[in-house]
Amino acid sequence: MKTGDIVVYPMHGAGVIDGIESSEVAGVKISYYILKLPIGNLKLMLPVDSIEQLGLRKVIGKEKIAEVEKILRGKPERTQGSWNKRFQAILDQMKSGDILDVAAVARNLSIQYRKRKITSSERRLMELSRQILISELVYAFNKSPEEVTDWIENILNKAEDKI
Repeated sequence: MKTGDIVVYPMHGAGVIDGIESSEVAGVKISYYILKLPIGNLKLMLPVDSIEQLGLRKVIGKEKIAEVEKILRGKPERTQGSWNKRFQAILDQMKSGDILDVAAVARNLSIQYRKRKITSSERRLMELSRQILISELVYAFNKSPEEVTDWIENILNKAEDKI
């Protein structure tokens, strides 16, 4: 990976590698990617040597957008169990870093939120999953966050109508 690459950091979303910086920690020189995330105007320092363990990956290509759309159009699934078991299962799904898992979480929680109450923790996960999904699709589609949000809402509205 190099400066200018567009990548996805699980649980944070998509951004651009803005540069590489070195820092000395306890006498050891460590190189970091500086990841600039447009949503929230956040900058993260990610150790170059730990990229694989962190799950950093390239943004999906246009060919995978159809798979994301299929997931969003699919029938929502409700995680069973107590709220804390549901929360952990959803969190684990999001931590995978796979856009299809994140899309499924966004779909499931968004439609549940529209139909009935969800816990405040689930609502935060819904908002985070949507933010992560939007951030990656902005780059995959080469569109604005508003256009991507409208695209997602349109799909979810049609999916909700089928239930």
